[in-house]
Amino acid sequence: MSFERGWNALHLSMPEKIPHTQYISHDEFTLNKTGINTREPEQQFLAWPALARALDFDFIWNTCEMPVQGRMTRLGHAEWSNTDEMDTVTDCPFVAIDDVLTFDPVREYGIHDLESTVEYFTKHLNDQKQRYPEAVVSGGRYNTLFSACIRTFGWEMFLSSVPHNEEKFNKILEGFFELSMAEVRAWLKTDLSVYLCHDDIAWTSGAVFHPDWYRKYIFPKYKRLWKPLKDRGIIVLYCADGNFTEFVDDIAEAGADGFIFEPLTSLEYIVNNYGKSKIIIGNADCRILQFGTRESIKKELYRCIDAGKSCAGYFMAVGNHIPNGIPFENIDYFFELFEKQRNR
Repeated sequence: MSFERGWNALHLSMPEKIPHTQYISHDEFTLNKTGINTREPEQQFLAWPALARALDFDFIWNTCEMPVQGRMTRLGHAEWSNTDEMDTVTDCPFVAIDDVLTFDPVREYGIHDLESTVEYFTKHLNDQKQRYPEAVVSGGRYNTLFSACIRTFGWEMFLSSVPHNEEKFNKILEGFFELSMAEVRAWLKTDLSVYLCHDDIAWTSGAVFHPDWYRKYIFPKYKRLWKPLKDRGIIVLYCADGNFTEFVDDIAEAGADGFIFEPLTSLEYIVNNYGKSKIIIGNADCRILQFGTRESIKKELYRCIDAGKSCAGYFMAVGNHIPNGIPFENIDYFFELFEKQRNR
């Protein structure tokens, strides 16, 4: 791990080696690399820092937001595990579009006072820095605008409520913006250096709503949200799942200093247009690790290295996570090959 290498890349100063970060929840691989059994709950807290050291990470993906109580939708949850357990419970407290359109996020969830929020974030950030003293650690928010709507309303009511009600729904988005901005104000009173804004605005096929809707109601709010961070010299990284290639320019114009993205979003487009001016984190495909041959895994690694190697702010990452179920030997081969090829 190298704080200096990660810091230099985040400031677009070319490090000698391509920096590294990952998002892994693979029990067998972690056990093999660290000797820590992540299937034992009390061991899980120790596993990720040990794995980060073993794989030589330079940046740690991290967000934190204040706890809230109020109406939220349960979408169920599926995750591969040795017990094959699934959460199949789904529940939406919003039964009609009017229930959604009269929802006030600030009134429902409340805004914590600034002092307690600063204290909460400072403790979290210091804890993370102690766990990862040799890497750059971000702070930030996971449920910003779009993801906040998914969490609160669920997909069905979210998708049903926006069409024909855009101005009314914008009041809801303004409420989520106020919740996010309150936390930005608190982050500004910590020693945060990198703010990670997560918001899943796209599906695998691209935009969920018409692009004009995002450009009128979402991206201007990002610009307002990020301005005080950028005025303070804090790096803003934007992270989203799905394919948001058509919005890369909009997000850059709003002020993002870099992108964290899945393989569905075009690495080539971002490198060609922002390779000299933005931080780029991603975008190897875990599906190739899952189903590919060694040759296809090598080809995928080289695709990312060849595209990103000349970019000072490029970090290698498997963009869509490394979960349980991927063959151990494929993961091992990918990382061994990367270590041999990461020198510039």
